[in-house]
Amino acid sequence: MADVLTPEQRHKNMQNIKANNTKIEVLLRRALWAEGYRYRKNYKELPGKPDIVLTKYKIAIFCDGEFFHGKDWEVLKPRLEKGDNSEFWITKISRNRERDDEINKKLLFMGWTVIRFWGDDIRKHTEECIRVIQETIFDMKIGEDILE
Repeated sequence: MADVLTPEQRHKNMQNIKANNTKIEVLLRRALWAEGYRYRKNYKELPGKPDIVLTKYKIAIFCDGEFFHGKDWEVLKPRLEKGDNSEFWITKISRNRERDDEINKKLLFMGWTVIRFWGDDIRKHTEECIRVIQETIFDMKIGEDILE
Protein backbone atom coordinates (compact mmCIF):
# COMPACT_ATOMS: atom_id res chain seq x y z
CA MET A 1 0.00 0.00 0.00
CA ALA A 2 1.46 3.34 -1.01
CA ASP A 3 1.83 6.15 1.47
CA VAL A 4 -1.17 8.47 1.20
CA LEU A 5 0.95 11.46 2.24
CA THR A 6 3.53 13.28 0.16
CA PRO A 7 7.14 12.98 1.35
CA GLU A 8 6.90 16.55 2.71
CA GLN A 9 3.70 15.76 4.65
CA ARG A 10 5.20 12.55 6.02
CA HIS A 11 8.35 14.44 7.06
CA LYS A 12 6.25 17.04 8.88
CA ASN A 13 4.26 14.30 10.67
CA MET A 14 7.39 12.49 11.77
CA GLN A 15 8.95 15.74 13.02
CA ASN A 16 5.97 16.29 15.28
CA ILE A 17 6.41 13.00 17.15
CA LYS A 18 7.53 14.14 20.57
CA ALA A 19 10.09 12.48 22.82
CA ASN A 20 9.22 14.38 26.01
CA ASN A 21 5.95 15.30 27.69
CA THR A 22 3.83 12.96 25.60
CA LYS A 23 0.17 12.61 26.56
CA ILE A 24 0.80 9.23 28.18
CA GLU A 25 3.73 10.58 30.24
CA VAL A 26 1.74 13.58 31.44
CA LEU A 27 -1.23 11.35 32.33
CA LEU A 28 0.91 9.02 34.42
CA ARG A 29 2.85 11.87 36.04
CA ARG A 30 -0.36 13.66 37.07
CA ALA A 31 -1.71 10.46 38.62
CA LEU A 32 1.57 9.89 40.50
CA TRP A 33 1.59 13.51 41.72
CA ALA A 34 -2.01 13.17 42.93
CA GLU A 35 -0.94 10.13 44.97
CA GLY A 36 1.80 12.20 46.61
CA TYR A 37 4.80 10.82 44.71
CA ARG A 38 7.52 13.23 43.67
CA TYR A 39 9.65 12.40 40.67
CA ARG A 40 12.15 13.58 38.11
CA LYS A 41 11.21 13.60 34.46
CA ASN A 42 13.48 12.62 31.56
CA TYR A 43 16.30 12.02 34.01
CA LYS A 44 19.50 12.57 32.01
CA GLU A 45 21.81 11.02 34.62
CA LEU A 46 20.49 7.52 33.84
CA PRO A 47 20.86 5.43 30.68
CA GLY A 48 17.89 5.86 28.36
CA LYS A 49 16.69 9.05 30.10
CA PRO A 50 13.71 7.38 31.80
CA ASP A 51 10.44 9.28 31.37
CA ILE A 52 9.77 9.27 35.13
CA VAL A 53 12.26 8.53 37.91
CA LEU A 54 11.44 8.04 41.57
CA THR A 55 14.95 8.71 42.89
CA LYS A 56 13.96 7.97 46.50
CA TYR A 57 13.14 4.38 45.52
CA LYS A 58 15.53 3.97 42.57
CA ILE A 59 12.65 3.26 40.19
CA ALA A 60 12.94 4.16 36.48
CA ILE A 61 9.65 4.27 34.57
CA PHE A 62 9.32 4.26 30.78
CA CYS A 63 6.11 5.11 28.90
CA ASP A 64 6.45 3.24 25.61
CA GLY A 65 4.38 3.78 22.48
CA GLU A 66 3.11 0.52 21.01
CA PHE A 67 4.31 1.07 17.45
CA PHE A 68 7.80 2.45 17.97
CA HIS A 69 8.65 -0.01 20.76
CA GLY A 70 7.19 -3.01 18.94
CA LYS A 71 4.34 -4.22 21.12
CA ASP A 72 3.13 -7.65 19.95
CA TRP A 73 6.16 -7.79 17.65
CA GLU A 74 5.24 -11.27 16.38
CA VAL A 75 2.02 -9.75 14.99
CA LEU A 76 3.38 -6.34 13.96
CA LYS A 77 6.46 -7.56 12.09
CA PRO A 78 4.60 -9.64 9.47
CA ARG A 79 2.24 -6.69 8.89
CA LEU A 80 5.19 -4.37 8.33
CA GLU A 81 6.76 -6.86 5.91
CA LYS A 82 3.73 -6.41 3.64
CA GLY A 83 3.88 -2.61 3.69
CA ASP A 84 6.00 0.00 1.97
CA ASN A 85 9.42 0.80 3.37
CA SER A 86 9.24 -2.42 5.40
CA GLU A 87 13.00 -2.83 5.70
CA PHE A 88 13.34 0.63 7.28
CA TRP A 89 10.54 0.09 9.82
CA ILE A 90 11.55 -3.44 10.77
CA THR A 91 15.17 -2.34 11.29
CA LYS A 92 14.11 0.75 13.26
CA ILE A 93 11.68 -1.02 15.58
CA SER A 94 14.00 -4.02 16.05
CA ARG A 95 16.78 -1.65 17.09
CA ASN A 96 14.41 0.18 19.47
CA ARG A 97 13.52 -3.14 21.11
CA GLU A 98 17.19 -4.09 21.43
CA ARG A 99 18.01 -0.67 22.91
CA ASP A 100 15.15 -1.04 25.42
CA ASP A 101 16.64 -4.37 26.55
CA GLU A 102 20.14 -2.89 26.80
CA ILE A 103 18.88 0.04 28.87
CA ASN A 104 16.92 -2.30 31.17
CA LYS A 105 20.05 -4.37 31.78
CA LYS A 106 22.23 -1.30 32.45
CA LEU A 107 19.73 0.11 34.92
CA LEU A 108 19.29 -3.22 36.69
CA PHE A 109 23.07 -3.56 36.95
CA MET A 110 23.16 -0.10 38.55
CA GLY A 111 20.64 -1.23 41.17
CA TRP A 112 17.56 0.41 39.68
CA THR A 113 14.13 -1.15 39.28
CA VAL A 114 12.74 -0.70 35.76
CA ILE A 115 9.03 -0.47 35.01
CA ARG A 116 7.77 -0.16 31.43
CA PHE A 117 4.18 0.67 30.57
CA TRP A 118 2.53 0.62 27.17
CA GLY A 119 0.73 3.81 26.17
CA ASP A 120 -2.66 2.09 25.88
CA ASP A 121 -2.32 0.67 29.39
CA ILE A 122 -1.56 4.13 30.76
CA ARG A 123 -4.51 5.64 28.88
CA LYS A 124 -7.06 2.95 29.71
CA HIS A 125 -5.83 1.66 33.08
CA THR A 126 -3.96 4.52 34.76
CA GLU A 127 -5.00 3.37 38.26
CA GLU A 128 -3.55 -0.10 37.60
CA CYS A 129 -0.25 1.44 36.48
CA ILE A 130 -0.14 3.46 39.70
CA ARG A 131 -0.91 0.28 41.65
CA VAL A 132 2.03 -1.51 39.98
CA ILE A 133 4.33 1.33 41.07
CA GLN A 134 2.92 1.32 44.60
CA GLU A 135 3.29 -2.46 44.89
CA THR A 136 6.90 -2.19 43.68
CA ILE A 137 7.63 0.39 46.38
CA PHE A 138 5.84 -1.72 48.99
CA ASP A 139 7.86 -4.81 48.01
CA MET A 140 11.08 -2.78 48.29
CA LYS A 141 10.12 -1.58 51.78
CA ILE A 142 9.31 -5.14 52.86
CA GLY A 143 12.70 -6.24 51.52
CA GLU A 144 14.43 -3.50 53.50
CA ASP A 145 12.58 -4.51 56.69
CA ILE A 146 13.70 -8.11 56.27
CA LEU A 147 17.32 -7.02 55.87
CA GLU A 148 17.23 -4.90 59.03
